[in-house]
Amino acid sequence: MAMVLEGIRVLDWTIFQQGPVAAMMLGDLGADVIKIEERIGGDLGRGMVRVAGAMVGGREVTRNPYFEGGNRNKRSLTVDLKKDKGKEIIYKLVEKSDVFLQNFRMGVAERMGVDYGTLSKYNPRLIYAHSSGWGPKGPDKDSPSADYTGVARSGLMTITGEPGMDPLPIQGGIGDQTGAIMTALGVLAALFVRERTGMGQKVDASILGGMTFLLGLPVCFCTMASLWGIRIARKTAGNPLWNHYKCGDDKWVALAHLSPDKFWPIVCRSMGLEELEKDPRFDSMDNRTKNSQQLTAILDETFATRTRDEWAKIFKENGVIYAPVNNIKELTEDPQVLANDYLTEFDHPVFGRMKTIGFPITFEKTPMSIRREAPEFGQHTEEILTEILGYTWDDIAQLKEEEVI
Repeated sequence: MAMVLEGIRVLDWTIFQQGPVAAMMLGDLGADVIKIEERIGGDLGRGMVRVAGAMVGGREVTRNPYFEGGNRNKRSLTVDLKKDKGKEIIYKLVEKSDVFLQNFRMGVAERMGVDYGTLSKYNPRLIYAHSSGWGPKGPDKDSPSADYTGVARSGLMTITGEPGMDPLPIQGGIGDQTGAIMTALGVLAALFVRERTGMGQKVDASILGGMTFLLGLPVCFCTMASLWGIRIARKTAGNPLWNHYKCGDDKWVALAHLSPDKFWPIVCRSMGLEELEKDPRFDSMDNRTKNSQQLTAILDETFATRTRDEWAKIFKENGVIYAPVNNIKELTEDPQVLANDYLTEFDHPVFGRMKTIGFPITFEKTPMSIRREAPEFGQHTEEILTEILGYTWDDIAQLKEEEVI
């Protein structure tokens, strides 16, 4: 069965997370992704969270999860771009490719001779994507950036948590991951335009832009109503039916009712609190807001009488809108996540049969697939040069002798 991007070739000159994940998403959709790596060292992400040969949880981990998590469905080509013959390899690949993706600081691609102006001469139909930190314009466009700085600048750290808390860091590279998704979206849109017009173009998607869009509602509340910096204390939440509570087994559950008057009787009956339904302190949204601290305390005491699984069974039977507050391990075991292949299984040559992150979108007729594990450093250099560019084995031997590949 054909995939969305089958027949599309992507040149992935990126490092760390934002750029590699964007290229991985394109690979998941069927593109042939060639990861271009510096001849010495390669993608710096290969050294991040290095656990190769380390003992984790009592077992040896021989691959790097950081690198594996952003580089599947790719082939690795090592080349020295400082050498003319190295650039020549890239230019020949550009002529036979559809997308060139990079996430280096402004000016680096120009110095290396792989900027859009240069590459578009070899292929005017090329989609050139820059996955940046701060965007292509403005006083800081040339400044270095990272996931942490992007998340910090976005304001997310100041709306997470409760009033009075210091800014809270968000772990896991959410800024890079958001920037990657935006980059992949930009590439897909540009490919669609090219299908209609034949026109290639440059696309820029940044961490700052992605995070600003991710925080769309808080931003709009600020610009439209001058409401900003809102942190909600759990024990005094204005809507106690939009809140999270600790159960008897110390696990948490979240209630989410934006029409609380409609669901108030259902919640009362489900939790054995029928006497509160007509209680004048709580019988309307306004009254529950006025007396939210009292009601939250009552709900805290009630939730503590049962385990989370017990409450989940009751809530599901009665139509209460709820969800478990998962930790990451619980997320990886969540039956809803598994049923939709948001986490999928893959036969890895080192890890064996394993769960890995799936694709967040389902296509009925053109599904994504995991065809390759993350490549070893330079694993496919000879394959790419011979099969795509027609280099001979004598050529390859000469390039190795000259330290081009």
